Amino acid sequence: MESKGLLRSDELYEYILETSVYPREPEPLKELRHVTEQHPRAIMATAPDAGQLIGMLLQLVNARMTIEVGVFTGYSLLLTALSIPEDGKITAIDLNRESYEFGLPIIRKAGVEHKIDFIESEALPVLDQLLKHHDNEGSFDFAYVDADKINYQNYHERLMKLVKVGGIVVYDNTLWGGSVAMSDKDTPENRKQGRQLTIEFNKFVAEDDRAYISHAPLGDGITICRRIV
Repeated sequence: MESKGLLRSDELYEYILETSVYPREPEPLKELRHVTEQHPRAIMATAPDAGQLIGMLLQLVNARMTIEVGVFTGYSLLLTALSIPEDGKITAIDLNRESYEFGLPIIRKAGVEHKIDFIESEALPVLDQLLKHHDNEGSFDFAYVDADKINYQNYHERLMKLVKVGGIVVYDNTLWGGSVAMSDKDTPENRKQGRQLTIEFNKFVAEDDRAYISHAPLGDGITICRRIV
């Protein structure tokens, strides 16, 4: 699998993975990671070092009810399902059920499929539908977003209502291959639109006084938002 890490030293990144990440990675996750390496869009998978931090965050907030926007083959989804209690639930939203089914046999073998409510849909209509039921506001402990960058701000507005005070929302790809720190002329053409959207989102969330944030250079960059009001 192509590395998503932004560390300058490939050797240092490999050291982190081999010393601290892979030895603690549950076997179902390890299996799904290896299977996903065969997928033509394997680079879309959540980086395992970012996944390790996400797993810790789930435990810190004692997550039971979670939302996942963007599933792909399900690495972060399986990680969440393994981390939440037996009666926990994940509302998982993705336009592409085929990718989800790529990893589904491993999810089933791990015995956690019953915790997942997979919805094949665009995410905004689903989030809006959740908000129509007022009981859902502030009822989720955790959310993870790894989807279309054009809607990150829209997702954030809705998730800041759905996640409880003290709950956490994590956004992936918030360094966009390091291009956020490049000039426009030095940015590869295929990264320019995503770069601009990511820069705008990073500025937006940095100014949001509803959340305490941490921008971590793991994987392709993750931004952790803890709702405080």
